[in-house]
Amino acid sequence: MNIYEHYGVKPIINVAGAMTRYGGTIVGQEVLDAMEEAARYSVPLDRLQAAASRVIAARTHAEAGIVTCGASHALTLATAACICGWDVARMNRLPFTDGMPNEVIMPLHHISGYDHALQAAGARLIPAGFFNDTPDPFTVRPTDRWELESYITEHTAAFAVAPLPGSHPPLEQVVDVAHRHGLPVIVDASPGVPPLVNLHRYTDMGADLVTVSGGKGIGGPQASAILCGRKDLVGSALLQMLDLAGERFDDWNPPSDLIPRDRLCGKPLHGIGRSGKVTKEAIIGLLVALEAFTEQGFAALCASRLELVRVIETHLTGITGVGVKLRRSGEEYYPVLEIAVDAAAAGVSAIEVARRLKGGEPALYLEDSAAERGILCLDSLNLQDRATAELVGQRLRTLFSG
Repeated sequence: MNIYEHYGVKPIINVAGAMTRYGGTIVGQEVLDAMEEAARYSVPLDRLQAAASRVIAARTHAEAGIVTCGASHALTLATAACICGWDVARMNRLPFTDGMPNEVIMPLHHISGYDHALQAAGARLIPAGFFNDTPDPFTVRPTDRWELESYITEHTAAFAVAPLPGSHPPLEQVVDVAHRHGLPVIVDASPGVPPLVNLHRYTDMGADLVTVSGGKGIGGPQASAILCGRKDLVGSALLQMLDLAGERFDDWNPPSDLIPRDRLCGKPLHGIGRSGKVTKEAIIGLLVALEAFTEQGFAALCASRLELVRVIETHLTGITGVGVKLRRSGEEYYPVLEIAVDAAAAGVSAIEVARRLKGGEPALYLEDSAAERGILCLDSLNLQDRATAELVGQRLRTLFSG
């Protein structure tokens, strides 16, 4: 009996990917050992975050970086930093931002439900662009440069983007427009690593703050993320997350390379980030995972996952109405197997396959967002061993043959 079963919860086989709702990434032993060791000690979190900043900066090409409690909370902290800077009076008022620059401009192509995280800091989201009128009224047309500029007012605090292939406008254009007006750019790159280059792609392109999930492809703790970028904004974000309630301001000596105490008129009283405090164990776990996340380490993981995916592929070969292909082979992400189901020929739809697998023992979760179109995807990120791969392959073959 494992620890989850002890509390009456049955673990699942997650080949849907690093979905938060399924517990994210299975953490490796090296990270777990580091977190266990970290739990045995006490440490000032501002000092630990300053140490983390040096590690993160080296990997991201940013001036500074901190560990946050997940990527969504990193977006909240990033927005709070852009609104407040070093103004502690503003920090103490969040999320009430009347009288402050509180508007965040975001091109329509980049807007999603995750943008609630920006608004949680008290920001007002300003969509930039228009929906098309013909032929499809729900098509978002590209936002022109002049349109981006037209939304800038004295209330603008920042721009924000969540770049995906084909999204508009290009990040370089957003950065150029924002910086010409002295405004920072927040990039939500939370699910974008791997590839490894995305650790520094957006800072290299001039983004001022970048968020990257720690509990997905990097393999860190689920409730962890990186917020990196300009040192002054990262420092402001950290200041709004620290617990300073019992600290006498006159005696407080924060790490000067991240928080310049002489820029502060006082201390924030449980800042907007306090509800998403990050633990010392999570900080250490992410740092260890990040240092192990090298080209060689990633290539080795992809090679081992590919062997397991091939095992599953063998079980699906030759089944009527079922087509399989390797959609990603490891250059940009861990190998992903695409399973195309012709319901008429296979005798079962992709939706029904996903449902039956979830209802089996143990429950097996595939990535089924395109199941209506007959497509299921098997993400190898959490495949740990050949026995699991054999079980997944057998379950799929039995279901299609049954």
